Formats: sequence, C-alpha cells, structure tokens
Amino acid sequence: MDITNDQGLGELLRSDSEEQLCTGFGFTEGPVWIASDDCLLFSDIPGSRTHRWRPGTDTAEVYREPSGHANGMTLDASGALIACEHSGRRVSRGAYDAAMESVVERYDGSLFNSPNDVVVHSSGAIYFTDPTYGLQPARPGWEPFGVPGAVQELAFQGVYRVAPGGDTAELVNDEFTQPNGLAFSRDQSVLYIGDSGDKIIRQFNVAADGTLSGGDLFVDMRDDDRPGVPDGMKIDEEGRLWTTGAGGVWVIEADGTVLGQFETAEHAANLTFGGSDFSSLFLTAQTSVYRVETAVRGVVPGSR
Repeated sequence: MDITNDQGLGELLRSDSEEQLCTGFGFTEGPVWIASDDCLLFSDIPGSRTHRWRPGTDTAEVYREPSGHANGMTLDASGALIACEHSGRRVSRGAYDAAMESVVERYDGSLFNSPNDVVVHSSGAIYFTDPTYGLQPARPGWEPFGVPGAVQELAFQGVYRVAPGGDTAELVNDEFTQPNGLAFSRDQSVLYIGDSGDKIIRQFNVAADGTLSGGDLFVDMRDDDRPGVPDGMKIDEEGRLWTTGAGGVWVIEADGTVLGQFETAEHAANLTFGGSDFSSLFLTAQTSVYRVETAVRGVVPGSR
C-alpha cells in the first residue's frame, strides 16, 4: 500500500498493507456491510451477480443472480437492501435475503440510463445517480451488459430523489457529465456528488424538502493524471470524506483539506466501512476485494 501526499492520512490507517479477502471476479463494485449478519455484500458487475463474503474465509458465495448487473448498494433504516441495476435500468429494494422489487424505473416516461450509486437520507428519501456507463461497451463481455439494442432515452445524466415511501423519481440535478458516487455529510446538510467524467466532486446544500442548491467544487482531480476518477465514497464519524479517485483512495476533511491518498495492488473503484466496530475499510478493486484497517469509524448505512 503506497501513501502519497501524506498530510495526516497515515495517522488514520492502522494497516501497513491491504489484505486481499477474495478474488477471481470480473469487476467488483458496490460494497455494503451487513452488520446483522456479519458479512459483506458486493457486486460483480459483468457477472451480474451479488456476492457475500464472511470473515475468516477467502471465498465469496453468490447472494443474488442475476443481479441486473447491479452496481452501487446501500441499506435503508429498516435494513432493506437498495441496489442500482445497470441492465435492469432501475433502483430496486428488498429485505435482506429476500427478492428485490422495483422502486423506480423511469423518469418522465423514459427509462433511466443505468443507475449507478445510491444513498438514503434519514427521512427515508433515496438519492441516486444515473450516468451512461451501463449503456457503453466498456470492455469485452460488457456490451452493453447483455441488453440488445439498449439506447439512451434521456438527454442527460441526472441525479434523482425518491420521496420516502414513493415510487416516482424527482430530478434534482442534470448538470453532470457522468454523475457517480455520492455521500451525505455527517449531519446530512450536504450531499457530495462525484463526476467521473469531469474528475471533480461537488458539494450541495440539502434543504428540508430534499432539494439541492449550491454545487460548489469540493475536490478537483482534473490535473491529476494518475489512474482513477472520483467514484465510490463514504463518510467517517469525524466528517471526513473517503473516496476512490486518481491515484487511489483520497481522504478529505470537511473543510476541503486533502489529507493524502493511498493506492492498493488493484485500483479500487468503491469502498465502505464495516466490521465489528465499523473501522475496517473494504475496497472493491477490479478482480478482488481488499481490507484496510483504520483508526476511524465509518457512518453506518441507514443510521439516523
């Protein structure tokens, strides 16, 4: 594990190197820790499978197949799993170890592009991003996630909100090139949204009615030519943003101070906190899943 531009990041890490937990996948993404069952769920997008890894093992079992080429996943306050499906072109939800059902599939009569990442507000509102990655031939075997003739029906790549208990998507932003990862600040007054196309992360104010305003630049990776773009992100209990990006995982204070980056053997696209005390950082990195122990605690998905 290689730390660069260390301005305090090293003090937040307890591991000197990443630990590979399991491997042999097409492209791993969307990790979420299931505290009630002491396990990690993650997506293998090209395989259209969701896998489950348990501590003490070096393999992962199939949790859901087909998964609709699911990418990002999270939990709501009830512990239900919420997933963004590329080929399903929908956001789905289901109780843990139960079948998934559609939450929303269209905006204004048109199919979504390929829902990518998702977070849940303490009110129960669901926010998700909808870039076009699931419609693009990214690599052999992905074209375009086995959906013959799939085309973009919307003229933009949006960020959406579904009201608590609702089944209709409200467009909250259509100004991104490729909106990707997103995370709420510790007090949920700010929503961070990454743009993998423009290599930036913006911060938006969250109003009482769930609408977004502002959109100031928070992190700028445009001049960083190292491999990687803003993608998956999470918040720790001190309000720091942990995000994958150029050159590895970035850690940024709430005031925008960058504490540094660290890179692993395989470049990570997404991450999540988990483990018995939520201080283990799980990284989905190309063909494998890794773990890095930290000196911080992550915010538990679905917590209020």
